[in-house]
Amino acid sequence: MLSRRSQLGAAFILLLGVASSLPAQAQRKKKDAAPVELTSASRLLPLYGGASPAQAQQFVGAAVLADIDRSFGSRAEASKFFSTKGFEYLIEHQPDTAAVRFNLAWVLDPQNADAYRGLAVLLSQRKAPATEVQTLLLQGLAVAPTNAYLLTDAATTAADRYTQTKKKKDLAEAAGYVQRALLADPNLADAWQTQARIRYEQEDYAGAWEAVHKGQALNMSSLDFNLIGDLKEKLPDPQGKFR
Repeated sequence: MLSRRSQLGAAFILLLGVASSLPAQAQRKKKDAAPVELTSASRLLPLYGGASPAQAQQFVGAAVLADIDRSFGSRAEASKFFSTKGFEYLIEHQPDTAAVRFNLAWVLDPQNADAYRGLAVLLSQRKAPATEVQTLLLQGLAVAPTNAYLLTDAATTAADRYTQTKKKKDLAEAAGYVQRALLADPNLADAWQTQARIRYEQEDYAGAWEAVHKGQALNMSSLDFNLIGDLKEKLPDPQGKFR
């Protein structure tokens, strides 16, 4: 097994190979494959635009997959590596590169919830319809139903939808997701801030302040100061921290 430094070097080389070896059109599909025509542009679409895992593996190519198998202890390990790199590229504002990494992570391990979450974040940044974002989050939750990050993102997406629809079912859906997120990880600051937002929409302003302070105690960077400003107009901070 290669050392981590060797893995990183090999990964960089093979990623270049992924981009250059993608065919203009996929080979003939198997009968049970998703009816998706794959082109070089498909590598930038979430899950290659709806391809089946088997079709996506064929698209990436046996040679690239063999290189990965030689570089990592398992495909699950390789998948985690590429999904982590995907988030790094998102932070560096390189969404196309991130999309390639997340898609490759999914090909290597369809059970890697971070691949779905990363692609959902990518779609959100692209201002895609909330339904498309939520579809990816739900696919991630299908393989990792207690993933607090996925649950928080699903809650946030449902809350965003509520601001547009004002339908109580959307707000109830958001509340359900965030409750599950906090049960899975009560120390996730972002989940508490999403809880604060939901409580605000429910006109439970004291509960919203409680959630704000719990999130603040865990991670100051999670604070939503726009929400805090709106909340102060409804109810002064009971703890007097925000004036």
